Amino acid sequence: MKPFINLSVEENQALLKFPAYISLLAANNDGNLDEAEKKSAIKFSHIKTFSCDPLHAEFYKEADKVFAKNIEQRDKDLPKEKDKGEDIIKNELLKLEKIVVKPGKDYASVMHRSMKSFKDHVSKAHHNVLVDFIFPMPMKGLTY
Repeated sequence: MKPFINLSVEENQALLKFPAYISLLAANNDGNLDEAEKKSAIKFSHIKTFSCDPLHAEFYKEADKVFAKNIEQRDKDLPKEKDKGEDIIKNELLKLEKIVVKPGKDYASVMHRSMKSFKDHVSKAHHNVLVDFIFPMPMKGLTY
């Protein structure tokens, strides 16, 4: 793998797991990654290769190549208990945060916005337009 920023090969490989961990955190709301969330995350990873900030073009090109494998492996490795899985994901994200800040403030800022878009996209994998039409106001337990 050709490094996409001035980090070690190990740091670059770890960073490629960032979208997978963010997707798993978003999907962990109910304790597991279901097929709709997985498909949504994989599709979004591919879309990001065309729609990302130019600063991350090389990152997303490389991340998309391994995203499906990363999300499946990370999901398989996580305990099925929601709280335990969430704790592991958060610990991994803290480690990745130390890597993200190394290339500089601009890179980190764009990466954070990008990962938020991943979280938001996967969180809405079960979003239904019909529900929005019938219940235009958010109602706890019904629409979220």
